[in-house]
Amino acid sequence: MIHDVEDIEAKVTRIKEEKKVKDSQLFEVVEEVFDFKTLMALYALLNRGVISRMYGVVATGKEARIYWAQTPEGEDIAVKIFLVQTAEFRRNRLMYIRGDPRFRKVKKGFRNIIDLWCTKEFINLKRAYKAGVRVPRPYAKNYNVLVMEFIGDPEERGKPAPLLKEADLENPEEAFNILKGFIEKLYLDAGLVHGDLSEYNVMVRGNELVLIDFGSAVDIRHPLAADFLRRDIYNVYKFFQKLGVEAGSPEELYLKLTSTA
Repeated sequence: MIHDVEDIEAKVTRIKEEKKVKDSQLFEVVEEVFDFKTLMALYALLNRGVISRMYGVVATGKEARIYWAQTPEGEDIAVKIFLVQTAEFRRNRLMYIRGDPRFRKVKKGFRNIIDLWCTKEFINLKRAYKAGVRVPRPYAKNYNVLVMEFIGDPEERGKPAPLLKEADLENPEEAFNILKGFIEKLYLDAGLVHGDLSEYNVMVRGNELVLIDFGSAVDIRHPLAADFLRRDIYNVYKFFQKLGVEAGSPEELYLKLTSTA
C-alpha cells in the first residue's frame, strides 16, 4: 500500500525503468525469475556498451545461470547471473570469504553476500588472467551479473565447450601436466588457490584447457588456503589416475608449492 508522495514517485520511477527494460531486445530471453535489481544491473551493462544482445541459457546450476551473449562489436561473451532467490549461498559460502584479507568487512544480508561473491569471482579472474593462467577473460561486473569471455565449442557457435569430465581427451597425460602447471602458476604467480578444482570446473576447447568457477578461489593468506590447495591437487590427480595416467604422488606437488611460496 502506498502511503506518501515519495512512495508514489518511487513507484512511477520503477514503472518507467521497467518499461525501458521491456523495450530493450537485450532481455528477450531473460526469464521472469530475475528480480528488478538484476534487470537494472543488466540494463546498466547495456548502457555501458558491455552487452549488446543476449541469447539463450547455455548452463544452469543451483547458484547461477550462464547466457551466451554478444558485445556491440559482435564478440561472443558469457553472462553469468547469480540467482538471488536460491538458498545455496546460505550454505558454506562464508568460509571462502572470511579469512581472505581482501574481504575483511562482510556486510550482513543475503543480497550483500551474493554481490560480494560475484565481486570475488570477478577479482579472482582478473588476478588469474593477469598471471597467465588460462581462465575466461573477465570483462565487467555489476551487482550479481558477471560478464566474461565465452568459452565456446569450436564446432558450433553459441554452444559451450565441454567440461573435462565429459571430454574425450586425445592425450590425458599432457592435459594432466597442463593442469598441474595451472595449479602451480595460480598459487605462485597469482597468489590464489582455486578452492573447488575438479573435472567439473575445467572446460576443454579443442586442445585448450580453461579453468572456470572462481568464486571459491581464495588468497593464499587465507587460513584454509593450504587445505583447499591439497584438496584441489588430490581431485586432479584422482581424476587422471582413473584415466590411466601415472600421476605419481599428489602430496609431492602440495609440498613443493607450500615450501616454495
